[in-house]
Amino acid sequence: QVQLVESGGGSVQSGGSLRLSCAVSGSTSHIYTIGWFHQAPGKEPEGLACINHEDRSTYIDSIKGRFIVSRDDAKNMGYLQMNTLQPEDTGTYYCTMGCEITGPPTTIRSDYGIRGQGTQVTVSS
Repeated sequence: QVQLVESGGGSVQSGGSLRLSCAVSGSTSHIYTIGWFHQAPGKEPEGLACINHEDRSTYIDSIKGRFIVSRDDAKNMGYLQMNTLQPEDTGTYYCTMGCEITGPPTTIRSDYGIRGQGTQVTVSS
């Protein structure tokens, strides 16, 4: 059974950085995409980034230049480096196995069939 576990969330001040991790277990292959989603309080999840097994990454426009997605298949890990965090980045962050890209404008979706429990990020001004 495939499982994803996020970690790395926390509380930071505006302008700070966090690196989120996504540990993947139970997969017999590395040929899958990893998606990162942000759910602000009271809102629906929004797809932020998607990275495939060839390290090709796609971002929504609003986070380009601030967030960087990566993966290390030797460690079965995915990462989301978040820089210059702002209060509106507060919320729960999820990683998913499987993401698709539509647009323009670039939109990232997932059926959320396989996702972690989320990690909380709080950015104070």
